Parts: sequence; C-alpha cells; structure tokens
Amino acid sequence: MSRALALKLEPYFYTAPSLLLIAAIMLVPLVTGLSYAFHDLILLDPLSGDFVGLDHFRELLDDDGFWTALRNTVVWTAVSVALQFTFGLILALLLNRPFPGRGLVQALVFLPWAVPGFLSGLTWAWLFNPVIGPLPHWLQGLGLLATPQNILSDPHLALWGPIAANVWWGIPFFAITLLAALQSIPKDIYEAAAMDGAGPLLRFRRVTLPLLAPTIAITVMLRTVWVANFAELIVVMTKGGPADATQILSSYIFTLAFQRLDFGYASAVAAVLLLLLLAYAAAVMVLRHAMTERA
Repeated sequence: MSRALALKLEPYFYTAPSLLLIAAIMLVPLVTGLSYAFHDLILLDPLSGDFVGLDHFRELLDDDGFWTALRNTVVWTAVSVALQFTFGLILALLLNRPFPGRGLVQALVFLPWAVPGFLSGLTWAWLFNPVIGPLPHWLQGLGLLATPQNILSDPHLALWGPIAANVWWGIPFFAITLLAALQSIPKDIYEAAAMDGAGPLLRFRRVTLPLLAPTIAITVMLRTVWVANFAELIVVMTKGGPADATQILSSYIFTLAFQRLDFGYASAVAAVLLLLLLAYAAAVMVLRHAMTERA
C-alpha cells in the first residue's frame, strides 16, 4: 500500500471501530426485526417461523385495529407536538428575559424532563382518578365535565389523558432547545430593528422566527418521531383501552409482540410505522431545504 493511499484511508481506520459498533447495535437488530415481518413468528409456537412473504402486510389492510391505531397516532402526535412546541416557545421567550429568580424558575420548568416516562404516566393516571386525584373535580368546576369521572375510562375522552401527560412531560424539550437558540441570536439585530421602528410583534415575526426556523424544523421533526414511537404513557395509563380508544401504532406493536406474542405481525406493523416516519422526515428536510434556497 502506497503512503498516499494509506494517508487517505487513515481517517477510516480510526472511525471503523465506532462504525462497526453502531452497525452491531443498531443495524443488525433493525434488519433482524424487519425480516420478522416476512415470517409467521409466534413466540410460543415451536412450529412457527415459516416465510409468509407479504401476507402480514395484506392482513394489515383488513385490520380494523391497525387503522384505529393509525388514526389515533396522527391525533396523538399532531396535538402533542403542537402543544409542546407552543408552550415550549412561550416559556423560552419568557426565560430569555432577565428577572429575579430566573435560575430557579428554569430549574422548575425543566424538572418534568427529568421524570421517567413510566413514573409520569403513573402519576397522571392517579391525577385523573376521581377518588384520589383532583383533576376530575377541577374539570367539573370548569364546566368541562358533568360529573367528576375518570376520562381514561371514557372512549370519547380517554386519549386526552395521555396527551395531557405527554404535553407536560415534553414541554421542557422545546423550552431548552429554543432558549438556547434564542440566546445565540445577536442582540445587535434586535437593537437595529428597534431603531428602524419595529415593535415587539414585528421583531418577533421578522427577526426571531426566521432565525429560529432551523432549530424549529429539526426539533419539531425529532419530537414528532419520538412522540409517534412513545408508547410508554399509553401502556401505563390506559393499556390502549378502553376499546382501543387510545391505541397508537407503537402501543399496538407492544400489544401484538408482548401480549399476543405474535412477533411476525408486530414487526409488519413496525415496518409500516418506520416507513411513515421516514417519509415524514424526508418531507420535512426537503421542505426545509426548499425554504432555505428561496430565502
């Protein structure tokens, strides 16, 4: 091997162990899991494991549980991410201004992010219990409920329980990232805009939002993928019930794999979810690139 070629390959030799480790930890399980989607694999059936091709994907077309979970996933993800982003942006804007005790307020605001998802779901399930929790009584006092009932047992309202818990748990993510982006914006830009007569609202629209756009795009994309895959709150609070009213695709995968032990069909559902999220991420990146070029 010539010295010039060795110098060109040297960086790859340094990164090879890391790449092999990533492949072993991520790619191998991914490929293995996708291969299960084409096999009839039931954990406690020793005769299962035959190659079935696309049979699982054809079965999805007539699976009412899958379509219900898909609709719930869209509502769960869209509402959760929209509310998390809105409240996170408001908090970031408030925390970007100096005031007495800001450090303490920041610590309290970011506290939910440190709570494990399992514990968060368990706590919110207690809060929605009318026997020991205050939320049903507060909702009755506000006129939103006729009686202090547990909305987690109502098929028409149950999904809003995990959504409320998810919003509370995920707001700090947007607050932290957007606050960091806000603090990186030079103050000179705001001063120049103020000298030109721009008021607070105009400065927010013409200065803050455009400079936050790259951070907003990546955080919304990442958070959408995470929320769509986040079944922990659903499993802890409702287990997908009542009557599949809170079942999302990721919790449906959990139900199929670890309760029905049908790993083949669960892998097919997971493959569909993976393709949908990849398509969403690609669309966001293409749209962001087009907007950057236009700007």
